[in-house]
Amino acid sequence: MIDLDDIDRSLVLSLARDATQSAGALGREFGLSQPATWRRIKRLREAGVLGARRLRLNSEKLGFGVTVFLGVKLATKGRVSLEDFERAVIAIPEVQTVEHVLGLYDYRLRVVARDLPDFERVLRRRIMTLPGAGEVEANVLLSEERLPGPLLP
Repeated sequence: MIDLDDIDRSLVLSLARDATQSAGALGREFGLSQPATWRRIKRLREAGVLGARRLRLNSEKLGFGVTVFLGVKLATKGRVSLEDFERAVIAIPEVQTVEHVLGLYDYRLRVVARDLPDFERVLRRRIMTLPGAGEVEANVLLSEERLPGPLLP
């Protein structure tokens, strides 16, 4: 764990809201020079506090109006390996995230589809035919709010 001062914490929170901000703009906001801000950001990246910047796509605007979270329990028959399941599930383009979890289900998937009939097709033809796929529980996303959460102590 890296020691963060108040400016580091402020930088992290500001970048979490908008990762496209320049070091110059952040420096002006926090009373630092552009080079000093850049060095802080570089140190935070090297320490692993800041990861890669990502572009957040709007699935709905791209024609994917339905998001479903699936809980997948692997079947015990045949004892399929986790690697085989993971390799097969990440090859499905509609699957946005694959999370190996502890609890009632073995995996949690975020799946996008154009509409409910399209989701049903993905579920029946792709997900239910995965090696080792057993029980599946679906939860359709109604709305989503992205909150920064308690990132820093």
